[in-house]
Amino acid sequence: MKFPNDADGEALRSLFKDGLNFKKPQSVEFFVAVPNQATGEKLLPVLKGAGFNGFLEQDDETDEWVCCFSKRMLLDYSDLMKIQKQLDQLSKPHGGYSDGWGVFVD
Repeated sequence: MKFPNDADGEALRSLFKDGLNFKKPQSVEFFVAVPNQATGEKLLPVLKGAGFNGFLEQDDETDEWVCCFSKRMLLDYSDLMKIQKQLDQLSKPHGGYSDGWGVFVD
């Protein structure tokens, strides 16, 4: 299987090499970094209104704030890029930005 030559493509390549089944939907977690708790609390309803369900949390080590959203989906590069772009567009007016994604591997 071929993947684009960027960070997202490399992450998919690594998951594929680790034997993750790309034909089975996975639980993908998306992250939106925000500058502080107040911004995150204002942004959550905006993202929820666009169909993203998630929560706001602060990283214990870095004290940075992030909105986390999960979606069950096939690991498709194009779909991952569309979701990150949408999260970026929704969060930028509020001072946030899409900050990647991850998959919980059993």
